[in-house]
Amino acid sequence: MLARWIISVVILYVLSFLFTGVIIDGPIAAIAAAAVMGIINITVKPLLQIISLPITVLTLGLFYFVINGLMLLLVSAIVPGFSIGGFWTAFFAAIVLSLLNAVFSPKD
Repeated sequence: MLARWIISVVILYVLSFLFTGVIIDGPIAAIAAAAVMGIINITVKPLLQIISLPITVLTLGLFYFVINGLMLLLVSAIVPGFSIGGFWTAFFAAIVLSLLNAVFSPKD
């Protein structure tokens, strides 16, 4: 779990370099954002996935990227020092975040 959290912090920093709309004020903000993102992904995200299941089926799963983008926007609203410039920045950052997590996260 610690390894995934550290990887999330590094990926958030990578996102801040790839997207001009993703701003991280320092390492504490990145650590807090990764922690809050983990908590939100455990609590809020599954509920949204269940509620949005019909539209997710209609879009062949692509709506999950919208949910991930909304989760990033929620994290930026909660964590001071971490901000995202808008929905489309969050949407594309969520795609890159998902890809990087799939590549670099340790497998169980």
